[in-house]
Amino acid sequence: MEAKASARFVRVSPRKARMVVDLVRGKSVVRAKEILQFTQRDVAPIVEKLIDSACANAAQQHQLRPEDLFVKTIFVDEGPTLKRIRPRAKGSASRINKRTSHINVVVATREEA
Repeated sequence: MEAKASARFVRVSPRKARMVVDLVRGKSVVRAKEILQFTQRDVAPIVEKLIDSACANAAQQHQLRPEDLFVKTIFVDEGPTLKRIRPRAKGSASRINKRTSHINVVVATREEA
């Protein structure tokens, strides 16, 4: 059995989010949450919350316990970029790209994998 969760339009660049996501891919849910609690990145609490949501979905839909689950797949896609302008010298302007991410996670039981 597997359960999914996703967080869309997260205000962090996909490149930075992938660094955190790569730490927990393939780990058990309990171990992944331990890793994320000690990861000093702003996206770590968001990923931890997302894994909790996927575990809650598994418990609700399939009556599975979080101790029996592991992070089967977790990936980050690029969301829309917010384009902003910063004034520069001599009346010119430079663009600031505020990137967003879509984070998806699938948790499953070990027997299935």
